[in-house]
Amino acid sequence: MTEHAYLVCYDISDPRRWRKIHRAMKGFGEWLQLSIFHCRLTKQKHLRMQDCLGEIMNHKEDHLLIIDLGPADSVQLRVESMGRPFDPIVKEPVIV
Repeated sequence: MTEHAYLVCYDISDPRRWRKIHRAMKGFGEWLQLSIFHCRLTKQKHLRMQDCLGEIMNHKEDHLLIIDLGPADSVQLRVESMGRPFDPIVKEPVIV
């Protein structure tokens, strides 16, 4: 299955909802900064993430962006990082 690379950024007005969104996002990607995650997702997992986040957020008060960077294996991320280093998510084999 083809995976795409995504940046997920959110502005959640309620601290309790923010924590719920943050915990949910840990299951989908790598935390980069306060409200920003980098994800490698199949189409199916992307839809699951959207459903999960849509159930938590308040659609009238909160704002969430999902930025599709393209196919994860062919995306050449050009990131300028100051401070701690930025390590992009690398596809690795999963042992079950």
